[in-house]
Amino acid sequence: MANVPLVVFNNGRSCPVIGLGTWKSKPGEVAQAVKDAIDAGYRHIDCAHIYGNEKEVGEALKTKFLEGVIKREDIFVTSKLWCTFHRPDLVEGALKTTLQNLGLEYLDLYLIHWPQAYKEGGELFPIDDAGKAIPSPVDYLDTWKAMEAQVDKGLTKSIGISNFNKNQVDRVMESARIKPAVIQIEIHPYLNQQKLIDHCKGLGIAITAYSPLGSPDRPWAKPGDPQLLEDPRLKSIADRYSKSVAQVLIRYAVDRGLIVIPKSVTRSRIQQNLDVLDFQLSPEDVELVASLECNGRLCTMGDVHHPDYPFHDEY
Repeated sequence: MANVPLVVFNNGRSCPVIGLGTWKSKPGEVAQAVKDAIDAGYRHIDCAHIYGNEKEVGEALKTKFLEGVIKREDIFVTSKLWCTFHRPDLVEGALKTTLQNLGLEYLDLYLIHWPQAYKEGGELFPIDDAGKAIPSPVDYLDTWKAMEAQVDKGLTKSIGISNFNKNQVDRVMESARIKPAVIQIEIHPYLNQQKLIDHCKGLGIAITAYSPLGSPDRPWAKPGDPQLLEDPRLKSIADRYSKSVAQVLIRYAVDRGLIVIPKSVTRSRIQQNLDVLDFQLSPEDVELVASLECNGRLCTMGDVHHPDYPFHDEY
């Protein structure tokens, strides 16, 4: 069994530093991926309503519970509140839908997926005739109060935020009764997010890195886009440690004190991605990887005209 280190949150709860990401894992693939991950020793699964695959994740969890491989308290499960459910009266229903899909009575962590609210009651991506997202006037501070109520009700153990910028983090911190335990943001060597990481660590917020491998299967990738996993500078580092580039990237996140959630549906890679606990990058190599920073954000929502869209701001 892989002895994955834990990060302790500001509320005393803990989370394995390596988890399985499920974004873009297709129906028909994700259940097997989750089963393979649990068999390999993963005890942290990252989900979201918008991924459209939580029912299958739930089927995999149920199988592993029934097989006696894990008990509920052995596994850390995260999900996320989608933008069309920010209105405070919709938050509990959205969380309960996720719990029903996952077959769970509570989550370990529930995040506000993005700071911007969209029009409620219809499509998950409501757009107007001009193809622009239709905003909702809900303030994410009101959404946060409803998130706090879910902790009070025992439906989630911890709450947090995702894709928020520094100013938005600060607004939540100033008004929060229950502080965010975690912020989940895109982090990899092309976008190493040092300023935001330092800021959030200073506030006692743990950081989860998504797309740590540069999200090579992102749907909007264009031919000729730089591929992190193909970067010759990373390949030379990986060769020195007799590891894959992916393993170096996951280790880079762990060495920076981050939680990291690489996504894969391939059994051998799922195993490989966990096989990073037997080496550590030298301080020189951590600096070398950090030098690849080029503000290379890969995961935006495109042309979003919304006042709360986080990437209008510097960081």
